[in-house]
Order: sequence, then C-alpha cells, then structure tokens
Amino acid sequence: MRPEPGLVKALEMVAPGTALREGLESILHARSGGLIVIGEPTELSFLFSGGIKLDIDHSPALLYQVAKMDGAIILNANATKIAMANVQLMPDPTILSHETGTRHRTAERVSKQTDALVIAISQRRQVVSLYVDAVRYILEDIPVVLAKANQALATLEKYRTRLDQVATRLTALEFEGGTTLHDVLTVLQRSELVTRMAVEIERYIVELGSEGRLIEMQLEETMVGTAAEKAALVHDYIAELSDGGFASALEEMGRLAHQDLLDFGRLAELLGYDRKLNTLDYPVSPRGYRILGRIPRLPRLVVAQIVREFGGLDELLAATDAELEMVEGVGEIRAKEIREGLRRLQEINLVDRYLQT
Repeated sequence: MRPEPGLVKALEMVAPGTALREGLESILHARSGGLIVIGEPTELSFLFSGGIKLDIDHSPALLYQVAKMDGAIILNANATKIAMANVQLMPDPTILSHETGTRHRTAERVSKQTDALVIAISQRRQVVSLYVDAVRYILEDIPVVLAKANQALATLEKYRTRLDQVATRLTALEFEGGTTLHDVLTVLQRSELVTRMAVEIERYIVELGSEGRLIEMQLEETMVGTAAEKAALVHDYIAELSDGGFASALEEMGRLAHQDLLDFGRLAELLGYDRKLNTLDYPVSPRGYRILGRIPRLPRLVVAQIVREFGGLDELLAATDAELEMVEGVGEIRAKEIREGLRRLQEINLVDRYLQT
C-alpha cells in the first residue's frame, strides 16, 4: 500500500538539496530549536497571536536567523516565502496530544487542527519531527536512510528474482495449456509484493533527495516491465473482462492488507472467482494479453483486436496464418512477426527454465 501523499510531499520539501533542508540543518547545528508551520497564512491566521509580519523570500540563512526568536515561523504553502516570525500559536487545547514538550505538543495540535505541515526542531535531542495529517514522522540522518534503502533494494532484487522464476513457469504452462488458478495467483501475489517493496524504496528516495539518485536508478532497472506484466496478468485471467472490472481489481489489490495478499482465496475472489475454489486443481486459460505484450513493436490496440478475434491464447496458437492475417491491424507482414515472436518466446522460455533448474 502506498504511503500517504501528504507525507511524501512533506519529505520532498525537506529532502537534502532543498533550501528548507539546508535551513533546518543550520538550526540543528546551532542547537537553537524551532517551530515552523508551512501553509497558507490567511487560512492559518486564526491560530496566530502576535508575531512579526515579514513576507520576504525564503533562504536558508534567513530561516536560521529568524529561528533565533522564541515564536513559530510561518512559511507559505510552497515554502518560498517567510510570511511571519516570532508567532505564538494558539491551537485548540482540547485536542488530544501524546507529546510531552510544549513545542511538540503545539506542533501536533496544529497538525490535527489544520492541513499545514508543521516542523518541530528539538533543541535538546537534536531531532527534526514532521507533523503531517496528524502523524509524526522523525527525520533520520542520511547515512541511516541510505542504509535502509540499500537493504530494501537487496530484498527487492530477491523478490524480483523469485517473480521472474514463477512468471517463467507460468509462461511455459500457458504454451502447454496446463495453467491452473494457483499458478496465476502465485505470479500475481509476487508481482504485488514486488510493487509494495518498490513503493517503500520510493519513499526512501524522496527522503534522500539529491543523495538518492543512484538508488533511484537501481530501482528503475529492477522494476522494468513489472507494472505492465501485472496489468496483463489481470487482463488475461480476470473472470469477467471489462474496463471497470480490470481497474477495480488492480485498485483493490493495492489496498489489500498484507495478510489478505497471502490468502489465495481472497486473491481469487478479487479476480471474480469463488474464494472456496481449490486453486491447485482449477484450470484456467489466458486470453493472450501477457504473451502478445512481449512481442516487440506490437501495438496494444492490435493486441486487443487479436484477443477479441480469437478469444484466447490456445485459439491463437491453433489459428492458421490466413486467419491471423485477416485480423484488423495485422496483415501478412505483422502476422509473420507475431508467429516468429511466439516461436522465440517459447524458445527463450525453455532456455530460462533450463537455467533456473
């Protein structure tokens, strides 16, 4: 499941390489502490008591200087201007807070009462806390985040290797006509696990800012083709194919709790099958989206037309050259390319399976 968009946006604003992060680092090193609220000043003004109106362009040096005052600093919504300084914040005191220090208690209450991003810098503990969507997130040192990102990337690579193994086996079964629902759900489950691990790494990349470019490149390389493969798998095996049903299945899968993702009955139900089915013995046949999608230079519209014409991969493999050529958008040359592509896929798959054994 994806992390909250509010948190991702907040991490982007304070990532290494940004002016705001540079200012926060200066405040930390000076051990002066601070409270910063980022949002539209006109919408937050009901919380303000006193303060100095500045309305000047934000810079790390200026942020450091105004942080020497006792009150809160107010930045506009995109953190390009320092709107006010030395502001006393007056959030609703009846809002429940689990924080102990005055600064952090105020930060939590402001976050719960408004949509603003609130940053509390602890003078004593030298910790930067983000309060966004009523949740506290503690910024960690870059080496710590980098270590976590590398560890997650190593785990992702293992997940991807396992996904490739079960996908290769499924391809062989599809060509042989011996696919069961269990085989399909195994690949689907692995695809979603890989996607979720990648989402975790994406959050680390956002938090790393300019320090995360190498991790980002490695992630992109590892994830090549995964999203398309998962979408094609759902297209191939969803019980009732429709645009709405397909989109709904992918969306629901993304929202599944981890425990439900491990439950093949729940995954079968998500694709429109009875969750009480014995998936190991239940035969299914692909429509052909997944296999045809691997043929180079074959447009999606043509893939969809071929599937509509033949109804499934078995029927496509059994079709004559003349029947394939008659499909709208195919013709003689493309028909030969499709035949050659299918033959190559079978050969490559046999080699892959041999190497994996």
